[in-house]
Amino acid sequence: MSEPLVLDGVRKTFRDFWGRPTVEAVKGLSFTVGAGEVFGLLGPNGSGKSTTIKMLLGLLRRDGGDIRVFGEPPTSKRAHAAVGYLPEITYLHPFLTPRETLRYYGRLFGLGGKTLHDRVEDLLRLAGVDHVADRRVGTFSKGMTRRVGLAQALLNAPQLLVLDEPTSGLDPIGTREVKDLILGLKARGIAVLMSSHLLPDVQDCCDRILILDRGECRAQGRIRDLKESLEAFFLETVDRTERVSPLEAAGGLPWLGGTQA
Repeated sequence: MSEPLVLDGVRKTFRDFWGRPTVEAVKGLSFTVGAGEVFGLLGPNGSGKSTTIKMLLGLLRRDGGDIRVFGEPPTSKRAHAAVGYLPEITYLHPFLTPRETLRYYGRLFGLGGKTLHDRVEDLLRLAGVDHVADRRVGTFSKGMTRRVGLAQALLNAPQLLVLDEPTSGLDPIGTREVKDLILGLKARGIAVLMSSHLLPDVQDCCDRILILDRGECRAQGRIRDLKESLEAFFLETVDRTERVSPLEAAGGLPWLGGTQA
């Protein structure tokens, strides 16, 4: 059986209206994710994590290289059927309840009858929203909405789960529960690709990680083998951030604060 996910020399450059290159977002990225493996994309905001995820989901066209999802191109129906996806920002209809939301997406996957009913109830409990299953999603906090989004990503029983900043908006208890869920999925042989800018997230969950910085792979491997690379990367990132303060970069903003004449 083919590997769940293979990227080989993938590149992506964004261009302006006239076709001129503006941002080289991903620069020759290569990695694989095996069955039952949790693989982490670690990097600061703007490093190319979300762009990479959108390409492997077939939502963005790559400029070069190759992507295979279970041996298929990412735009194929077979690839889509095998993948579950939790985006960085959870988009759900605010007037539907969690139960209605999952039933709606379940029907899009061709589920129905007892199969759909049982799967929806299982996922409501798994995501910890069964006690609010009949409240409108629009009344939920970001963390609760995130839980519903995670349940929706598991509806099609995916063999590859793609999580973009999965703990975003969650409190410490919710974060721990999501991490435990990821490890439980790994135990069932499901491949998981998760992106994060938080080192504790990938340390707790991932078998291997790739450190991504400005579209380039800085290092790749098991966390215990990348200790020096991680330390150097984060020291450089902090130094780059602190070199010029936001107020200095904006010219000091003399109009902000103080008294007006």
